[in-house]
Amino acid sequence: MSAEQVTVYSRPGCPFCMSLRAGLQRSGLEFNEVDIWQDPEAAGVVRSIADGNETVPTVVIGDWKAVNPSTREVVAAVAEHAPHLLLA
Repeated sequence: MSAEQVTVYSRPGCPFCMSLRAGLQRSGLEFNEVDIWQDPEAAGVVRSIADGNETVPTVVIGDWKAVNPSTREVVAAVAEHAPHLLLA
């Protein structure tokens, strides 16, 4: 089963989040960004992935999860787990 979206968990002022956001926007990849400071449930998701920490950016694509991945890693994960989300 393939993933239906790319979810990027972030928080305001995070330079790593800003860098990943910019890279994903340059790549043309659509993603859903969730602010963990505004969404306690999202913060819980991040803690469950990041060994109890609220480390962002954390990215989820179906079953694939990564803490502070590069744009290249996210695009490669999309190609593997959700190729239909890539631009033609």
